[in-house]
Amino acid sequence: MFRKSSEKQRGDREVLLDLGSDGLETQTTESYGSLQDRGYLPPRYLSTTALDPEGSVHQDTERNQPVPQLGNYFRDGKTKIDFVLVWEIRLRRKRQKKKEMEVPGEDGGTDTTEQISRSERRKVQLGQWRETFAQNLEKTSNEKKTIRFLKISAPWDVLVYYAEEMCLRAPLQAQPHLDLNTSAQVLSRLCIPNVLMESVPNRPLDYYTCAFRKSKMDRFLGCEDKDTYFSNTQRHRVVYEILSRTVYGKRKRAEVGVERLVNEGAYSAAFPLHEGPFQLPQHEIHPDELNHRQVLYHYWARWCKLYKYQPLDHIREYFGEKIALYFAWLGFYTVWLLPAAVVGTLVFVCGFILKPTIKEICDSGGSYLMCPLCKTCKAWNMSEICTMVGYLFDHPGTVIFSVFMSFWAVTFLEYWKRKMATLAHHWDCMDFHEEEERPRPEFAAMAPTMEQNPVTGVKEPYFPEKTRLSRMFTGSMVIIMMLCVVMIFLVTVVMCRGIISVMMFRTGSPVLRTEAGTIANISSSIVNLGLILLMGRVYTALAEQLTRWEMHRTQTQYDNAFIFKVFIFQFVNFYSSPFYVAFFKGRFVGYPTNYGTLFGMRNEDCGPGGCLIELAEQLFIIMVGKQLINNIQEFLLPKVKAWKQRRTLEKVLGESASRKARRWEEDYQLVECEGLFEEYLEMVLQFGFITIFVAAFPLAPLFALLNNWVEIRLDAHKFVCEYRRPVAERAQNIGVWFNILEALSHMSVIANAFLIAFTSDFLPRLLYRYKFENNLHGYVNFTLAYAPSNYTDYPMCRYKSFRDNNGNYTLFYWELLAVRLGFIIAFEHVVFFVLRAIDWVVPDVPESLELKIKRERYLAKQALAENQEVLLVSPT
Repeated sequence: MFRKSSEKQRGDREVLLDLGSDGLETQTTESYGSLQDRGYLPPRYLSTTALDPEGSVHQDTERNQPVPQLGNYFRDGKTKIDFVLVWEIRLRRKRQKKKEMEVPGEDGGTDTTEQISRSERRKVQLGQWRETFAQNLEKTSNEKKTIRFLKISAPWDVLVYYAEEMCLRAPLQAQPHLDLNTSAQVLSRLCIPNVLMESVPNRPLDYYTCAFRKSKMDRFLGCEDKDTYFSNTQRHRVVYEILSRTVYGKRKRAEVGVERLVNEGAYSAAFPLHEGPFQLPQHEIHPDELNHRQVLYHYWARWCKLYKYQPLDHIREYFGEKIALYFAWLGFYTVWLLPAAVVGTLVFVCGFILKPTIKEICDSGGSYLMCPLCKTCKAWNMSEICTMVGYLFDHPGTVIFSVFMSFWAVTFLEYWKRKMATLAHHWDCMDFHEEEERPRPEFAAMAPTMEQNPVTGVKEPYFPEKTRLSRMFTGSMVIIMMLCVVMIFLVTVVMCRGIISVMMFRTGSPVLRTEAGTIANISSSIVNLGLILLMGRVYTALAEQLTRWEMHRTQTQYDNAFIFKVFIFQFVNFYSSPFYVAFFKGRFVGYPTNYGTLFGMRNEDCGPGGCLIELAEQLFIIMVGKQLINNIQEFLLPKVKAWKQRRTLEKVLGESASRKARRWEEDYQLVECEGLFEEYLEMVLQFGFITIFVAAFPLAPLFALLNNWVEIRLDAHKFVCEYRRPVAERAQNIGVWFNILEALSHMSVIANAFLIAFTSDFLPRLLYRYKFENNLHGYVNFTLAYAPSNYTDYPMCRYKSFRDNNGNYTLFYWELLAVRLGFIIAFEHVVFFVLRAIDWVVPDVPESLELKIKRERYLAKQALAENQEVLLVSPT
């Protein structure tokens, strides 16, 4: 427990977490959530006194007093600062006066009155005067609050105990650095100079490792140097584990852990310190003398390093495996976008070359008088859409590209699994499985009863399963209601598009009439993007409240439920409009004299250029617009938040702000790290755009590549320069996001099959070639039907459909429908068969890695054996 100090002392506190010498107590029945059966480290063995280098109780009595800056160390220059707790105290205008000593009058004299001398009464009066004088001084001061910093360090014995408790990895034998960069290996074999390669100083060493054991200390490398044996990230993890377990109130009320204290407002922040400034020193310095943060900034987070490889080992050493795996995945994904972007650009260019249909439309003149697109519109000639690019995306190359992207998506995921396994082993987290998690503090605080955990055998907060399931069911109903709201907004956008089209036609301008569909589609897409971003913000906040209300026991369960809710909503939110244009728009229009209606308005028909061009326009606006807005937010918002935090701290420090800020004060001015949820969500939605609708927008991978190229450096700059240092977390994969990516890759096969079959004109042209004319001569006229004879507005006008003069479907329509359904079945079966073959041929773990894993297990077995000689002797 932390020793309390007087509130009058305004200085920072320095705390050591120490172990007693009496050994370890047994676990009490009230404790819960331990990693192993030993339970918590008992509070009486955590002697957290505030010590100075000489061992006496120490407080900074003056905030303006200069403190020697020797990095992240206490004043002795040897003890590391592993964690900092910050809290703000608002000064009260009227303090409660100290209770005055009771002095009865003469008429009520007692023994106490007789014992109090005049000098003692004088001392009490002088003390009251001092208190009143200090209060009046505070009233004239502009300072409304003060900020306290509690600096915490974990001694060697604490680190050793928790290293074994938390199964930290310890080095057994050094091994040469592995070249995990596939592109560098390929370029090296081809003897091509690699401009992407750059030598980064202070690369972390690679070791064979095993789980730490205190009893086997002498068999681990570097155990003789206690100051450097545990890395800074390991020290942070240990201290954070202690802070998460420490009780501050009643254990039965789950008043445990620093997270809940921060949530309740007892502390303003809790974070480990950055290892010095990120700016490079003004004087010349050898690269090996840079601190870890300066190395990451100079070789990774700067914009001039856009074309360089990411120093993943350095990222992992500084931020931990979880953040390093995100950047490894983002870099791997960006590299794989390069071939997809090249092929997509070639397909787009081919659209300008292969355009026989556009030539026939342009040469038609007034041959094709088209029926009006709305009740108040006039007839128009099809040659008016000659300038439109509706058929640039609709050619055989699009089909080839769709098949290519289906194979690309699954192959990318298969090779990422190999890369993920290699990194997990390289970073010593392949065998990492989340230990039996203790209950979340919020769950423990709201759970009505305590029950015995069947795994750990200790009592834990318990919430009835039936009640929790009923809450989850209620939450699902709220989600469905929100999805219905999205559908309502979709209908609103559709009606908005129709109104804009009518307004364009009523202007009478030939240009506006010709481009009415395009203008309406672009305008409604911009409106749709605004609604999407607004609804996304609202629902994310709602999903967080629903997930908290559902009372998930562990943080992993909570995160998975929250991710699932948000992704389902964002999937419908972002993709509902493109799905409508791709698969529903123009399907229920009807024909002259028998048009379908919605709320009194005629159902939307595809524009003169076809639905594919409208889908491409909408995808461009939603996808690229979202990327631009997100990048602007990621660039500006952290700077604005940091500026506000800095202004707040300057107001509190007052005149003291002119001095050089200390490391903990500089880090407190930074923005709190909000995790990786938003980063993953943005990339996963982008993955859906470039796979599900790639047949309509071949340039999507190119825009995704350009965005991700910038995104890597934006995120790097945020983590290195603008965020407080997050607590390093271990992870062996990207979690539930990989399952979502797999689902999207399989969904893309089905979506592209339907897109090619029903939205594209590829199959109608193919069937026309087979039955009538190989060079597609007369194809446009063949696809246009005549209005029924009783249509009096514009007799004999044309509309796009395979119908006869009475409005009935022709034989060609039914033949085409059979071809479309057959194509979908054949496309899906062939693609899925090849995908399963790829999954079978490409092993999840490389063969070379399996050999290294066996070697490491052998070394671990030898190191942890109680008596190696006994292993060689058979029992008698």
